[in-house]
Amino acid sequence: MAEQVPPFAGMGKKALRFLKALGFHQSREWFHENKPLYEAEVKTPLGDLVEHVYARMEAAGLPMRGTRKTSLYRVNRDVRFSKNKDPYNTHASALLTRTGTKKDQGFVYVHMANERSFIATGFYGLDKDELAAMRAAFHRRSDQLFAILDEIEAAGHTLDMSEGLKRMPRGYEAVEGERLQSLLKLKHHTFVQEIDNSLLTKPQLADAMIELTQQTLPFLSFGWAAIDPVRQTDPTDRKP
Repeated sequence: MAEQVPPFAGMGKKALRFLKALGFHQSREWFHENKPLYEAEVKTPLGDLVEHVYARMEAAGLPMRGTRKTSLYRVNRDVRFSKNKDPYNTHASALLTRTGTKKDQGFVYVHMANERSFIATGFYGLDKDELAAMRAAFHRRSDQLFAILDEIEAAGHTLDMSEGLKRMPRGYEAVEGERLQSLLKLKHHTFVQEIDNSLLTKPQLADAMIELTQQTLPFLSFGWAAIDPVRQTDPTDRKP
């Protein structure tokens, strides 16, 4: 257990300017010339944020873990299957999970870019068996689910309903109730909180991530209970 909370003073004041310039240049030569600026303004403070949040989560009994080695997404884009061959991302992001790995489900995520910055918790891109298990839990335990969502909505957060099926998923065609129908159609299950870019350079960014995790933990726990039985391995057996 961490004995001391690593400091986080905020992202670098030049972080967004660097990401904007990177989008303009999209040149490996330019990036390597300016890599010290990326390290100082973006990568290092983002790692500080992850480890600061992890230490405070651990102290608060919240089951989210992460390190600067396992939680940060790379600045390099995977262009193998993309028509856009730009080599670099123009945003910075990181993910904390129960295992500290980015492949685990049930997370708190931070995304920062000139165009849009936000934090989020939830489940995104569940595999076929996990999504089936989540929908089954929604259907079987709908009263509990509604109570959890009502509590979270009272705290100011609602599930993102922007990505759902047009028709009811197979096996649920006869389900009644508009609210449950909408939830069963969801492809992803996330709570998204938009943040002003002025918050990025402040220590309060960490507070926002922890608060969102605390407020949405009942839904995360509901989801873990649903998908853990169909997972390949026990998340508690894996370490970051």
